[in-house]
Amino acid sequence: MKSLKIVSLFSLLAVFSSCSDDDDNIQIINEEEVITTLTVTLVDQNTNEVKTLQYRDLDGDGPESPIVTADNLDANTTYQGSIEFLNELEDPAEDITEEVVEEGEEHQVFFVNSTALETNFDYLDADANNNPIGVEFSLTTGNASNGNLSIILIHDGDKFAEGAADGEINNVGGETDIEANFDVVIE
Repeated sequence: MKSLKIVSLFSLLAVFSSCSDDDDNIQIINEEEVITTLTVTLVDQNTNEVKTLQYRDLDGDGPESPIVTADNLDANTTYQGSIEFLNELEDPAEDITEEVVEEGEEHQVFFVNSTALETNFDYLDADANNNPIGVEFSLTTGNASNGNLSIILIHDGDKFAEGAADGEINNVGGETDIEANFDVVIE
């Protein structure tokens, strides 16, 4: 009976000693979004013709290659652009776009093209600190060309880094939520 009292006493001390005042240091873990599909919709500002770029990777890191499609773009044209991010592993598909916008201070889309591709991007949306998000943008094409366009969603990058406001990804850091690479033809 004496050993039972000693064990009970130690158990009680362990419970009380595990309590602390650290409750005010609660960390909220904001996990990376699962994004399987990125769809870019481009609307020609003169003709309202719609062009689409889409990246779908329904098995994530699995053995299947992503399905990537890209409509040819017209030369010397300005497009109004928007991006939709989906998690198609959910049923119905979960639209992550709204979350990216709501957490705009933690997200930025970057548009990185090969030097052969004549394009210019301008951000049309901003977070609460007036830094770009990139879900809404304009794309202006130059002369006929072709090359690679990468669209990269960065989470928790340094939006105040040199060049970040102009879409330069080099100094931003953070985690990549999704990176989609498109072979683009401007004709």
